[in-house]
Amino acid sequence: MVDTPIRLLIAASGTGGHLFPAIALAQKLPEYQIEWLGVPDRLETQLVPKQYKLNTISVEGFQKGFGISSLLTLGKLVAAVLEVRKLLKQGKFNGVFTTGGYIAGPSVIAARSLGLPVILHESNALPGKVTRFFGPWCDAVAVGFEAAAKYLPKAKVIYTSTPVRSQFLDEQIGETLDLSIPPEAPLIVVFGGSQGAVAINKLVRNCAPTWFEAGAYVVHITGDKDPEAESLTHQQYISLPFYENMAALLRRANLAISRSGAGSLTELAVCGTPAILIPYPFAAEDHQTYNANVFTAVKAALLFKQAELTEEILGSEVLRLLKSPNELPKMGENAKTVALTDSAERLAKLLREVLES
Repeated sequence: MVDTPIRLLIAASGTGGHLFPAIALAQKLPEYQIEWLGVPDRLETQLVPKQYKLNTISVEGFQKGFGISSLLTLGKLVAAVLEVRKLLKQGKFNGVFTTGGYIAGPSVIAARSLGLPVILHESNALPGKVTRFFGPWCDAVAVGFEAAAKYLPKAKVIYTSTPVRSQFLDEQIGETLDLSIPPEAPLIVVFGGSQGAVAINKLVRNCAPTWFEAGAYVVHITGDKDPEAESLTHQQYISLPFYENMAALLRRANLAISRSGAGSLTELAVCGTPAILIPYPFAAEDHQTYNANVFTAVKAALLFKQAELTEEILGSEVLRLLKSPNELPKMGENAKTVALTDSAERLAKLLREVLES
């Protein structure tokens, strides 16, 4: 008699912060039959169909206040729950894994209504509203930062860290950087997460000339929404909308300037890259500041609020760090204490324990 493979529905949608950890986990479960649940016109439509069957539903978050729009959103939520419930029944799925966000609500409700186990992974230090509400409904809530546990007192919380793409776990990948940067030159890497950061981009371009004078090179990942992305040209400046081999880039970097989304921070930690963090000021409940606080607590990064950060402050702080031979390496070592390199394996082990018990 042949055992029936376990069928898992992964509900992960939106940004790289939600998708990359889920993809990393899925790759550690080769014996499972995996399908995906996403939303039309989001990043998953580009990344997922190459590897897994993608099912989509229409769902969105509730806005502040209550009115006609809230009733429409509630109607969409009910319809989404029914869609997911039908998918789970027809597909004979054994359980659901989700990385939170809007799509987690209907996924958790539908799974629990059918008595199916649910594992939720929360990558942020301050869990989102969906996680805080639905966490107690789940068989387990895996967290990316240990600090998140205190916000989930009624959930079964397990610290697994956040899975990163496989390229970040290859120690030799730092040898494969394909950009023209002298090996002895200090390298500053600037990036704003999967969606870019126009405000940081402008600030960096204004500061960069003083860094060039100090001998530094700047690799600037601008994203694809910056109208001034090509406004600065210099032999020590490389501007790219996107760069595939971020692991090699961060391993080579002496310093990163970044937003503080959980996915980006985990990648910085795994690579041991010291950073200046500028949290996205409009992130839900200011959760990026909570993430950054995890790094500043262990002296792995400096944190600046965007509203208070001037060209003079950023320019001089970067120069100070570049001229401090001991501070940057120490910050990099401290960063490595924040994340686990076997996160995907730990998460896969948790899923097997829950789904196969």
